[in-house]
Amino acid sequence: MTLLRDEGLTAEELAVWRMLQRAQVRITRRLEAELLVAHDLPLASYEVLMQLAEAPGRRLRMNDLADRVLLSRSGLTRLIDRLQRDGLVTREACADDARGLYAVLTDGGAARLADATPTYLRGIRTQFLDMLGSGEIAQIRAMLARLDAPAPGGSSAPGGAAP
Repeated sequence: MTLLRDEGLTAEELAVWRMLQRAQVRITRRLEAELLVAHDLPLASYEVLMQLAEAPGRRLRMNDLADRVLLSRSGLTRLIDRLQRDGLVTREACADDARGLYAVLTDGGAARLADATPTYLRGIRTQFLDMLGSGEIAQIRAMLARLDAPAPGGSSAPGGAAP
């Protein structure tokens, strides 16, 4: 195909790229479906709660949280609105920045996260890890580490923020 040659891609290279995209979407869709059925918790919400639980004081600045969960600032704001309505997070003003806000995990959010975590971990096991042979996890980790490295020019994510 002329388009592939014009852009310097082989059919195999394009096929690998598409396989990576399909695998990621398939795995995350199944994982989200399991979380929704068992806990009425979308995957993005689980990821936000998990990031907050792992943060010092169970709180993160909204900008930092958006970078960690790979959401736009506006997308995170809408998600935090829903989580706040459900009593899973609260917002707190930053003492050192009048415009800044923290997202804070509530006790209810921590309990919901604890309930959902076995489902999440089981999903990772069955949808991903069980498909790999011994030694392949280390290989995949090495390959993904190269892909996750900062791009030439210094940034590893849109907007220059590291995930």
